[in-house]
Amino acid sequence: MKMFLVALAALTLGTASAQTVALKHDEGTGTVQVKRDPKRLVVLDEQALDLIYALGLGDRVVGLGSAVIEPSQLTAGGFIKPEVLKSGYLARGKLNNPRFVGNWTSPNLETILTLKPDLIVRSTWEGNQNYDKLSRIAPTAGFREDAPGFWQKSLRDLARVFGRQAQAERVIKEAADTNRANARKLAAAGVFKKYPKVVVISPFAGGGNWLYTSVRLIDDLRALGFKDGLKAPTTTLGVGTQISDEALLNLDKQTLVVIMPPAGQYNGGDAFMKSPVGQRLKGQSVIYNLESSSPWAGPIVSMRNSNDVTRLILEAVKEQK
Repeated sequence: MKMFLVALAALTLGTASAQTVALKHDEGTGTVQVKRDPKRLVVLDEQALDLIYALGLGDRVVGLGSAVIEPSQLTAGGFIKPEVLKSGYLARGKLNNPRFVGNWTSPNLETILTLKPDLIVRSTWEGNQNYDKLSRIAPTAGFREDAPGFWQKSLRDLARVFGRQAQAERVIKEAADTNRANARKLAAAGVFKKYPKVVVISPFAGGGNWLYTSVRLIDDLRALGFKDGLKAPTTTLGVGTQISDEALLNLDKQTLVVIMPPAGQYNGGDAFMKSPVGQRLKGQSVIYNLESSSPWAGPIVSMRNSNDVTRLILEAVKEQK
């Protein structure tokens, strides 16, 4: 009888283990046990949503958080309106009437609890909060965008949970192939001879320009073959730093300036271009506006960045001849 109970316990543990998988991520203890192939997902920001979209799992999102979705874009019951889901970045994947769960820095924990998620996914950074509270509701995975190989590693780790490793590898290869094809176009047009270096500047409304040093478009431009036009001694949240007008005015003519304004009320792109600094850099600048509700980085965004920025650069260089 004793041997039978031992064997039964071992079988039970083995079955439980087969039903879960250890998901590696960048918060808490670094791993969390998740039910294999979870069906109900809460995604706390568009950057994490890009990973879910890349795996073809948008239809499993029952709750979505965002820093840019406004009250006017919600139904009386707190769901994101269908017309919002069919526009901009959100239309790049399939979403089935997700409930809005608040801002990524202050998610609505009560709403998330009622959704009974199998997994909560978010992008994160040093000092981000609520991980413990979210983990009490469901297994929670946070992926740091300043981690090396941010979206490639995150995509691979998530793919293991859903048994979609082959899909993840196809997406990673497609992104690399896209960059190689666009790099050849830029080289053939003589872009790298004219502009071997690049900077990405994000002008915020009310003043303050940010130089992005990692992840946010700059990694895509490096993958195309550009070198850094400016180095930053320190960064905020590992992705960028505020840059002075003096530093921008000292950029040489061989540095391409990609202006990527933030979205919505924070967009200071027009004001920047009308400023003395913007006017000085106008001849060597291209303006790249993210589509509505777009994340800063991710597999789908990376491919879009590569294609769209390549097109803008080729058009600008052609006009300059």
